[in-house]
Amino acid sequence: MDSDLALVMGLGLAGLAIPSVVSSFSDNRTPRASALVVLISGGLIIYALRSQPGGYALEDIPDTILQVIARYKFW
Repeated sequence: MDSDLALVMGLGLAGLAIPSVVSSFSDNRTPRASALVVLISGGLIIYALRSQPGGYALEDIPDTILQVIARYKFW
C-alpha cells in the first residue's frame, strides 16, 4: 500500500471515529466499534509515517490529501 494513501485513509477513519467515540461516551455505552476504528486508523497513520523515508511535515499533509484524491478521482 502506498504510504500517502495509508495516511489519507488513516486520517479519514480517525475523523469519522471521533463523533462515534463522543456519542458512545455521552450515552454511557462501551465504544467497541469506534475503538476498533481508532486502532485501525492509528495503525494506518503509524504505517504511513514509518514507511515514508523523510516522514511527513505538518504542512505537507494537505498537499498529500489533495494528491491522493486527484490520483483516485472517479469522475
